[in-house]
This record gives sequence, C-alpha cells and structure tokens, in this order.
Amino acid sequence: MKQQKQPSFVDALIPITLLVTLLGAAVYLYGDSSSSGPNQIALLFATFTAALIGLKNGYTWKTLEEAMIKGITISLGAIIILLMVGALIGTWLLSGTVPTLIYYGLQVINPSWFYAASCLICGVVAMSIGSSWTTAATIGVALLGVATGLGLDQVVTAGAVISGAYFGDKLSPLSETTNLAPAVAGSDLFDHIQHMLWTTVPSFVIALIIFIFMGFNAEVNSEAGRIDEIVSILQSNFNINIFMLVPLLVLLGLAIRKMPAFPAISIGAVIGAVWAVLFQGELIASQIDRSQGELVGYIKLVWATFFDGFALQTGDAKMDDLLSGGGMSSMLTTTWLVMTALMFGAIMEKTGLLDVFVRSILKIAKSTGSLIASTIATCVGTNLVAADQYIAIVVPGRMFKEEYKKRGLKSVNLSRTLEDGGTITSPLIPWNTCGAYMQSVLLINPFDYAMYAFFNLINPLLAVIYAYLGIKILKITPPEMKVEGSK
Repeated sequence: MKQQKQPSFVDALIPITLLVTLLGAAVYLYGDSSSSGPNQIALLFATFTAALIGLKNGYTWKTLEEAMIKGITISLGAIIILLMVGALIGTWLLSGTVPTLIYYGLQVINPSWFYAASCLICGVVAMSIGSSWTTAATIGVALLGVATGLGLDQVVTAGAVISGAYFGDKLSPLSETTNLAPAVAGSDLFDHIQHMLWTTVPSFVIALIIFIFMGFNAEVNSEAGRIDEIVSILQSNFNINIFMLVPLLVLLGLAIRKMPAFPAISIGAVIGAVWAVLFQGELIASQIDRSQGELVGYIKLVWATFFDGFALQTGDAKMDDLLSGGGMSSMLTTTWLVMTALMFGAIMEKTGLLDVFVRSILKIAKSTGSLIASTIATCVGTNLVAADQYIAIVVPGRMFKEEYKKRGLKSVNLSRTLEDGGTITSPLIPWNTCGAYMQSVLLINPFDYAMYAFFNLINPLLAVIYAYLGIKILKITPPEMKVEGSK
C-alpha cells in the first residue's frame, strides 16, 4: 500500500482557491440562481480537485469514495427533514394555516415595530421548540407574508427572522447544535447555555435595538387600501378562523415534548392535509380535475400538494407568489446542494487538508484572545468550505479541544466559541446546508439577507471582543483539573 503523506499548505490552498473562484463566478454569472445548479457544479469541480490531491498524497480512490459516501450519509437526516418541510409548507398553504397567520398578523402588527417583533417572535418560538429550521418554515414564511401586506422590505424581514430563529435555537436545550457543542468540547449542557448568555443576550439586544430603529424609519410603501385588498383576497379564497392554527399548535406541542423533527413535521403536514379537506372544501373544489370523479379529484389534489406544492391563482401576481409553493419537489435543488457540499467537506477532512489550516493557525494564536478568535475563524471557514454547521462544530471542536486544556481554559469557553462561530454563521452562506435551506423556505438569497441578520453578525464579533478583553473567559482552577481532564 502506498504511504499516505501529510498535505502541504499549497495542497490545501488549491481546492479552496478553486472553490472560492468558481463560487464567485457562479454568483457573478447567475446571480440569485447560482444555488440552482452553478454552485453545485463548482463544488463538484472543487471536490474532484481535492480528490486528485488526495490521490497524489497516497490515498486510494476507494478510501476517498467511502469518505464522500460517509459525508453524504451525514446529511440524510437533514435531507428527509427538508423534503417533509416542503410537504408541510404545501399542505399548510392549502389548509389555510399560513394564510390565517398572515391575516391575523396584518391585524395586530404595526409597521413601526414589525422588524423587532418578527425577531422577538421567532426567538421565543425557536427557544421553545429548539429548531431554527421549523421556526423559519412556519412563523418565518407567515411573517414574510405580513411584510408584503404592510409594504415592508422582505429582505430585512428575512434578516429579522434569521436573527430571532438562531438566537432561540442557540439557547434552547432542545436544540441539536446546543447539545452537540458541549458534547464535543466536554462541557455540561446547562453550564454551556449559562456561559453563552454573556455573548448571546447582549448581541440579541443590540440587534433588537437596530430593528426597532429601522422600523421607525422604514418607508411603508403600502397604503391601508392595499392591506384591505390583501385581507379581501385571503377571505375570498380561504376559510379564515382561529381553528386554522391547530396544525401549527400541534407541531409546536410535539416539538416542545421533544419528538424528533422528522415525525413531528410529518404529523404537522398530515394534519395540514386533513384540515384542508375539512375546512377548505370550496377552495379544493375550485382546483380539482373532475374528469375522473370528484372524490378522485380531491385525492389527487391533496396528494399532489405533498410532492408538488400548492398553486393559487387570484389575479394578483404578488399574492399568487405569496400563497403558492411548497412540496417535496421544491426541496430537490437544496438537497442537491447539500449533498455536493458535504462531499467536498468530507474529502477535505479525510485527506487532512482542513487540518493544515488549523495547524497553521495554532502557530500564530499565542494569546487567549487570538486562540478564541482563531477558533471562530476556523468555524466560519469550515462553514464556508465543508458547508455544514455540524461539521463546523465537530471538526474545530476536535482540533482545538486539547489546546484549550493546555492553556488552562475551561471547556465551556470552547463550547461557547463553537456556537458563536459555527452555529450562527451557517445560514449566511448560500451553499451551506443551513443557508440553502433558508433560501428554499424564505425564497431570499442569503447574500441578500446576510447584512440584515444583525444577531448573526454581531455575536461572533462580540465574542472576539470579549476574548481579547478577558471578559468571562473562565480558567481551570486546580481542584477542577482532574474533572476537566477526564472529559
């Protein structure tokens, strides 16, 4: 067997440079459509290049292929959730759940504090259920509809939704990433959450203040007449009442009771379909093909909503876009992006190309401040390269864990930093699994909403400032040495 060689810094730089160049070209040439194919091709070319470097360094094709397959396997849980979220959006549009949320939102939310309210609502919901994805796909979609009715900026609204969703997700003990980070770093879950409060809460408060300021200074382009027009369209096409929110309440209840995401979302989608049949009979009757009989027409329409979403024609193009969508098929492009991104990340990790950058970083990270800043930079870089928030937590966590111990730093410093750098920057990158997901449900490119996701931008910067100033950087005391060393 050929001896496997350690890659050089130039080896590691080649696929990264190629990927960045190709992704930049894809955005330049295709704009918002870059995630619908061009980014995937860029990732495949970069994967092939990384594989060639691996072959040069003594890895066999079988080893590299197994790494790629393993990388894709990691994403399968996310993929089945993605597909079911597509079905849920479709059935919740048909059932009137999303239209009802939009209707009531238009009644109670004032434009002057809409952005801040959107951020806060998403934060509370995400903290309750531990899922930024479910929050964005349900509450977030509805809030974008409300923004349309109020004539407010949808891109800013998406930034507020992302900010709130990731704030709540980050502090929720039900969140997968909130459990993963302390598990990797070797810290206690609730110690980890308590330590995160110091960087997370101030960042969120600053974001809310910015959103409040933006709301009071927002130019509302919609007049009361337009809101009345939207309300009229909703009422004329859907049966709107408080009972239409039952699918949402059931989903939230299942999530709070810690039911796994896939069965919970599946149940939510099925209840949405049942609610559509029970309460939206007139709407379904106007949509069905009666050539095979009315019952068959009902079955075909509801069935199609699961796999191909729901389409409504009201005569108002903007409302048609707002009230149409979903279906598993709408998630296929995102699935393609997730798979190609994780193939590239798996090759980079297997061949040691990612490790090259960490070794180089540790040579210059002499102080505690520079170590924490380097950890955050590595998490962000892993999100860019490996394109998945779980990898952006696990890989840097494994690489930096011993260094934190050597420097006498408590493991909660590492676990907090992994979340400050890894969890919340993932939705800002279009080819990252989180960024791709958010674009698929909110229909806004992460490059557009990223500059308004204030919490996600402020939190890593505040963490670096804390690190250099020595604020809430906990040291291991002598009695704790054995405890920390045993984790």
